[in-house]
Amino acid sequence: MTDKTHTYSPYKGPAGGWGALKSTAQHWLKSENATRNIFTLLKTNQPQGFDCPGCAWGEKHDPAKIRFCENGAKAVNWEATSRKVDAGFMAQHSVTWLKTQSDYFLEYQGRLTEPMRYNPATDHYEAISWTQAFSQIAEALKSQNSPDNAAFYTSGRASNEAAFLYQLFARAYGTNNFPDCSNMCHEASGYGLTSSIGIGKGTIEIDDFERADAVFVFGQNPGTNHPRMLETLKEVVQRGAQLLTFNTLKERGLERFQNPQSPIEMLTNSSKPTNTAYYTPKIGGDMAVVRGMVKVLIEMEENAQREGRAIFDHDFIAQHTQGMTSYLEQVKQTSWNEILNQAGLTQNEIQQAAEVYANANSVIITWAMGITQHHHSVATIHEIVNLLALRGNLGKPGAGACPVRGHSNVQGDRTMGINERPSQAFLDAMEKRFHFTPPQQEGLAVVDTIRAMRDGKVKVFIALGGNFAAATPDSQATAAALEKCDLTVQISTKLNRSHLITGKEALILPCLGRTDIDHQANGPQKVTVEDSFSMIHASGGVLEPMSDLQKSEPAIIAGIAEATLGNHPVEWASLIADYDVIREHIAAVVPGFSNFNQRILQDGGFYLGNSARERNWNTPAGKAILHSHPLPDSILPKQTKGLLTEKSFILQTLRSHDQYNTTIYGLNDRYRGIKNERKVVFINPADIKRLGYREGQKVSIRSLWNDGVVRKIDGFKLVPYSISAGNLAAYYPETNPLVPLDSHGEFSNTPTSKSIAVELEPSDVNLNDELSVTNL
Repeated sequence: MTDKTHTYSPYKGPAGGWGALKSTAQHWLKSENATRNIFTLLKTNQPQGFDCPGCAWGEKHDPAKIRFCENGAKAVNWEATSRKVDAGFMAQHSVTWLKTQSDYFLEYQGRLTEPMRYNPATDHYEAISWTQAFSQIAEALKSQNSPDNAAFYTSGRASNEAAFLYQLFARAYGTNNFPDCSNMCHEASGYGLTSSIGIGKGTIEIDDFERADAVFVFGQNPGTNHPRMLETLKEVVQRGAQLLTFNTLKERGLERFQNPQSPIEMLTNSSKPTNTAYYTPKIGGDMAVVRGMVKVLIEMEENAQREGRAIFDHDFIAQHTQGMTSYLEQVKQTSWNEILNQAGLTQNEIQQAAEVYANANSVIITWAMGITQHHHSVATIHEIVNLLALRGNLGKPGAGACPVRGHSNVQGDRTMGINERPSQAFLDAMEKRFHFTPPQQEGLAVVDTIRAMRDGKVKVFIALGGNFAAATPDSQATAAALEKCDLTVQISTKLNRSHLITGKEALILPCLGRTDIDHQANGPQKVTVEDSFSMIHASGGVLEPMSDLQKSEPAIIAGIAEATLGNHPVEWASLIADYDVIREHIAAVVPGFSNFNQRILQDGGFYLGNSARERNWNTPAGKAILHSHPLPDSILPKQTKGLLTEKSFILQTLRSHDQYNTTIYGLNDRYRGIKNERKVVFINPADIKRLGYREGQKVSIRSLWNDGVVRKIDGFKLVPYSISAGNLAAYYPETNPLVPLDSHGEFSNTPTSKSIAVELEPSDVNLNDELSVTNL
């Protein structure tokens, strides 16, 4: 299955294009369902099809277009495979043996097709009936001293209907313990935006990109993580607008794009730029970049005032903001030395970016996890909102804040109530609809759930999708915490690492995927999702399920709920017969969903709305709050103080191109020139020379944290790359063991996976197994 030839060579083509078509075809053939999967792919993101199980980028709804990208095709082919994992497969492979296999191997084995229970005596998973599985879960939940002894994890692939039922069940059971994948990615966006503008979502619609005079892209790699965004970026540049990119690495998708759906570009092998300027700040330096831009804008405003003009939108500031004076004073007190040292850009580069902002009437600022996974991420997002507010770029056409979400319905899960800190309004609406008093106390997010499992306070862990053991920080600590549970339950489509890190008892419950037809008593059912632009649209599978023993996520949740709670607070079985009933409940509880069942019938779905877009600020002051933060002394948490030396680095984790979240589709990273390898570390060539190492040499990476725990991974090859000196990058989940559990964002508790203090050492193994590396 794996080619043993390891090569490193530069990728000279654009993003997309022939490379994307070739890769799509290869994964299409690997699915072993090639003919059927052509039909499946053509139904991706179509009105009478299913929503892509990959990213949350929105659609412009051109009916003539194919609506999947390369990585979306990988996700669809991966789900629609003919390979299966059942009790027969598990009888051949012990859990101990499976633990030694790679994440790529595990998920490549195919779809889960029957419920299974782990037998610690034999070290194998064995078949179990659905009735037995539901009964075992119910018994474990009912035996707890407190409902807070259980935690209910959610992946961003869960539908709105599944998420709503999940939170209804858990709250009727009595807890707000909802660790969610958003806790590990965009929690800083939700907290930062809510505390600034009163809503934790982006304020733009996808059509705003057609109206923007300038777009600023911070901390994201759309070529790999959300490729459909590349066409949007290319169109911004083509129509003459400015598009400025700030990213710590040079990424091909942020440089050039060849649209595989453009016959002219494909036949002429041409491509279009996806930026008008590309800046490479240091890891974590984005707040300093924005602070520097505002410092320039203050000087421009003072000069303009002397000429009777204005750079700032004073009417907007006076009518819609609070705190601008304090913020501008904070900026003035920040020295250029502080800014430049942390930003890693020159003052001239920052000046250029500020001038583009000042000369644009409408500006979008978009960001992803390069912004959100630092200790000071919330402060950075506050800084971005403040920059937007200076010229009134909130709540007007072609302008606004645009956090680009990852998994396809991670935003919808939050809308549906997957939140450990629910609003009182939401809880009151639940009580009114379902006639029970939901728990009022704050629940547990991801990091606190791991601590609670470690300390014996959470004893039952149920995961609605995802790969918790691989996705979370401090892998050894997380594994030890899961193993202390009385029961772990994984509701999943494919085999993954989390099935092998078991509690004292463990269950695997196989669920339908987006591509599968969901047959229920009243016929095939649709579910809904919410994209990054607050569009709600329907999704219906197109393939017959592989097994009669696979159940939909709503059906599994209802089965657990009925076994645990009986018919309290609803008759669960009736909800599963027809998902329209679930949506009627949603419409009664969640604002913006009136006439839900009628509105999803229209092609493209409907816009949920955004209060800040309408300049209605749901904050205590009734205005946008401009928060003032000093630049951090260091982007690293204080627990690294005293441990850093001139040999220390800051490491960020990232995905390869053959990867989506923790799902590894292959061992290549085409745009970065990596083939058949994942254990690599990208490093500035000058740093290799400074350390006295060689290109291709294997090293160990050791995390720096003052708790006495050794966090170390070994056998990573040095690959020279265009990255700032003192910075490193490497793939996760392989690097997750380096992220201390206690290293998380201020206010957000998001793991600091983009700013890990580390040192490199010669590898403990295979010291002579070095490769020749072509300089990238």
